[in-house]
Amino acid sequence: MDVERKPVSFGPHVFDLDVEAETLRIVEALRGQLRSQRKRGLVLGLSGGIDSSVCAALAVKAVGQSNVCAIFMPEADSGPDSLHLGKAVATRFDLEGIVENIGPTLLAMGCYERRDAFIREIVPDYGVGWASKVVISSALQGGFSLSYLVVADPKGKQSKHRIPHAAYLGIVAASNMKQRTRKQIEYYHADRLNFAVLGTPNRLEYDQGFFVKNGDGAADVKPIAHLYKSQVYALARHLGVPDDVLSRPPTTDTYSLPQTQEEFFFSLSWDRMDLCLYGLNHDIPHHEIGAAAQLTPQEVEHVLADIVAKRRATRYLHQRPHLVEDIREIG
Repeated sequence: MDVERKPVSFGPHVFDLDVEAETLRIVEALRGQLRSQRKRGLVLGLSGGIDSSVCAALAVKAVGQSNVCAIFMPEADSGPDSLHLGKAVATRFDLEGIVENIGPTLLAMGCYERRDAFIREIVPDYGVGWASKVVISSALQGGFSLSYLVVADPKGKQSKHRIPHAAYLGIVAASNMKQRTRKQIEYYHADRLNFAVLGTPNRLEYDQGFFVKNGDGAADVKPIAHLYKSQVYALARHLGVPDDVLSRPPTTDTYSLPQTQEEFFFSLSWDRMDLCLYGLNHDIPHHEIGAAAQLTPQEVEHVLADIVAKRRATRYLHQRPHLVEDIREIG
């Protein structure tokens, strides 16, 4: 006698996948994409984060370690663990790696001074020995997302300040020099080796526009953009990414104060954001999303509205340059 089974409620199990089959699928896709571009290998920036670590492992499986160029690109504000963890990943997957310190380049371009000048519009005393980061108001509160500047004086005392719009744009514009400089280095090595540049965004980042146009958003292939962060972690465990990387909180590694992706952009931890994004994408009832993500119905409404707003605000990041008319011979 068949026993009627109750439907499994919405929860983290929706991210379950056959990691071996998914690995093979991505590897085959990468190989085909390289053939179509007539490239013989892959270049990627290795930051010590979960996404770039998984991509490094996938790249090695696709083309072999001798055809993967891993680049470490520290600068003055890089976290102390980034280079160490990046090298640990390279060692795990038998990659030699190249260190390209972009700090002097950023200094020469005025990245730090331009940023600090905008910060001094808010905190006039900001200077040598100070540190800073940008944080965002919680999406759980609803309404417009507000950005704040957090600074620490040389004694470590922190203060939080509302950022005027012009100063916010200036701080972000200067900070974006970092991502664009890194990408310039990646393409130098790609051109030198006739390799393709591998981009590392996961689905949360790709969907929500959490990347810099012509910076970390620029790439020839993006092998994990279809995977939710939960699935990236599953692949990381399957591929043997070091435990220290698995346990490291996702960070922007952009500002001089430690800063998580949650406080800078997403407002929620990645596991709860995964559930909210999946729920929105698959028309899951709000009360089920709330139960799975431990959110009230009103908080779910606020988070989903924030996702839609971010998609709308960052849509231009995905667009190619606009032409007056299409060039038929190229299209």
